[in-house]
Amino acid sequence: MSTQRTWWQSLDVKQRLKLVVYALLLVNFAHYIGNDIEQAQHTFHSGWRWYDWTSNFATTLDELGWFILLFLLELHTYVLSDDAFTRGRLMAMNVIRLICYLAIGHAVFAFGEYLVDLAAATHHVDSALCAFANDGLSFTRNLEYWELDASNCGTLSTGSEFYIFSQGQVISDAAGMTIELELAWVDLVEVVVWLFILFLIELRIRLQDRGISSSRLLSFATTTKGVLYGILWCLAAYWAHRGHWIFAWDEALWILGFMAIGMNLSDWRKEIAQSTPAAGETSGVN
Repeated sequence: MSTQRTWWQSLDVKQRLKLVVYALLLVNFAHYIGNDIEQAQHTFHSGWRWYDWTSNFATTLDELGWFILLFLLELHTYVLSDDAFTRGRLMAMNVIRLICYLAIGHAVFAFGEYLVDLAAATHHVDSALCAFANDGLSFTRNLEYWELDASNCGTLSTGSEFYIFSQGQVISDAAGMTIELELAWVDLVEVVVWLFILFLIELRIRLQDRGISSSRLLSFATTTKGVLYGILWCLAAYWAHRGHWIFAWDEALWILGFMAIGMNLSDWRKEIAQSTPAAGETSGVN
């Protein structure tokens, strides 16, 4: 009987789990693209500029940027050896990183601008939703959209207080507006927390590139990252509370994906400590 092992069998359990998580993240990515397309169908108008398109697809661009960064981090912390990092290769990776940071930075700006848009929403009181049935609006609540018309206006909301936003294309009642504001804040906090986590991972990589396996700064980065992951778990719980199980699932997968990078860094750190135990103990940054 043949004893030749497949590439999958040659991987240890940890590497197999990483591949499964990364594959599931790609599947979820398609879901986010679909959400952005659906939103565009309800918010698009003839006056849209290039920035309006990128803002509508900010989540898609943000996810794409994170995917590429996750791939680069996997290369840096596990796949490639130290000898593989030539000057040209490092420069190319840094350029790609910069583009990804710009995409993620755009998402931060877009989410922040959306909060400003919600704060400036046109407020209507003592009115009925059917009064807006012929205005070409879409009604939204908890990330669901309906084309508003005379046939459904009486069933979508019985409230008397309404808000019009998204450049005059979308309307929601008071309850829907409360949820919309919560979701907008969650989006903004989430991407900012992930940026801090990325900064701490990059800090660990820079320290370990210098052969440092133990220092106060390294310990601070590891501890702080754990706290930030705790915040993200809370956000995942909020998504689940609002019934968006796919978002909660996606959040959990991203946390696991970056925790896998953390495991790579821990293994790398052990290698540094074993190869230069004295340096690992004494050359830390205070």
